Amino acid sequence: MGSAGLNRARDKMRDAGVDEVAIETFAHYYRLLEHGETGMIPETSIDPVDMESLASVEVSEEDAAAAIRTTAVIKLNGGLGTSMGMDRAKSLLCVRRGLSFLDIIARQVLHLRTAYDAPLPMIFMNSFRTSADTMAALARYEDLQVEGLPLEFLQNKEPKLLKKDLSPASWPKDPDLEWCPPGHGDLYTALRGTGLLDQLIEAGYQRVFVSNSDNLGAVPDARVAGWFASTGAPFAIEAVRRTPSDKKGGHFARRKNDGRIVLRETAQTLKEDLEALADLDRHKFCSTNNLWFDLVAMRDVLDAREGVLGLPLIRNVKTLDPGDPSTPEVIQIESAMGAAVEVFEGSRLIEVGRDRFVPVKTTNDLLVLRSDVYDIGGDFVLDQVSAELPYVDLDSDYYKLVSDFDRRFPEGAPSMKKASALKVEGDWTFGHGVQVVGDVSLKASAANRVAPDTVLTDG
Repeated sequence: MGSAGLNRARDKMRDAGVDEVAIETFAHYYRLLEHGETGMIPETSIDPVDMESLASVEVSEEDAAAAIRTTAVIKLNGGLGTSMGMDRAKSLLCVRRGLSFLDIIARQVLHLRTAYDAPLPMIFMNSFRTSADTMAALARYEDLQVEGLPLEFLQNKEPKLLKKDLSPASWPKDPDLEWCPPGHGDLYTALRGTGLLDQLIEAGYQRVFVSNSDNLGAVPDARVAGWFASTGAPFAIEAVRRTPSDKKGGHFARRKNDGRIVLRETAQTLKEDLEALADLDRHKFCSTNNLWFDLVAMRDVLDAREGVLGLPLIRNVKTLDPGDPSTPEVIQIESAMGAAVEVFEGSRLIEVGRDRFVPVKTTNDLLVLRSDVYDIGGDFVLDQVSAELPYVDLDSDYYKLVSDFDRRFPEGAPSMKKASALKVEGDWTFGHGVQVVGDVSLKASAANRVAPDTVLTDG
């Protein structure tokens, strides 16, 4: 028996055809909420963590090739890019030369299959909102799907809960707003519920590499696969050194009471601990969301826990309609897939270069990706050709939405391989052949157009 709110939520999920494993996972978190669980990780409960670096690891070509041949690839592709004004899969955004994120991801994998004579199945975890557009875009790659395995599986959905009483929210004028994704921690629930976890094991695959589709640096690298296979670890995450731009984000730490690695997100940090969260000297590493896990180890743990991995709760408070602050406050129950690092005894971390972490969360990131900071070769892997990665800060009043951003760069991105920073205040449009050199700041009070073939320099 459960509370009235939980029972209503269960019924709503069953009526919508949500998998029973997902419903039980939701119920687990709902009960935690009822008992006042916040998911917070106090600074006093953790210590900083250190780790080995991929640059110092020795992996033979033979071991790397053998590991990649028994690896499957999953791309998280459920995001719509709503923060940038999109209403379809963010991975459909054009990167350059008419190629989208999906195009480049597909071509990276197809190239690796040839290079290593590996099956390397590519599978997308889509949401019900991204599935149709994604599958249509991938139809041109007739050889991408591996026989016997699907090209996609769907993440689950769950009801938003009214903050006042934890009952399922109702919004008849737009019923879609009553639902939310369970966070990317739903990966494990969806793998089990769809039967894909067992399918991969039965097909002879030993491990999975998981990453976000908006991170083109997350190539299924054979050397990393070889390292992971050699450790015998059940689970691993690639980490990078935090920079000033990562101060407000999550980080890795080690829990004092049992020595396990934990991933603390901003939403799990107490207000009084925010200064420690931002301390780059204390907490040096953040997650790339590039994960590796052993398939049999994952199956065994899920079996032992009756399908509920039990990741730490993330209690996310929002308004029912994210675009209307006057709508009721709701709680979205979420979990982070990287938090599984604390579930497995013997989990590992490895420091990788920033070339494996090129996420696009804003149009600032998109401008760098579209510029000549990166070269894309015949293997479709990003190669940073600039001496440093420029910091970009575009005025959100004019550049936040992709449609507005594109209109202000009608000739494409300026040259930025010699730039250290570009800060834009006000409404500027950039002409053809513009170069940014050094640290450039454009003020709102000046002219609002950069003429073609202009070189913008410091001062």
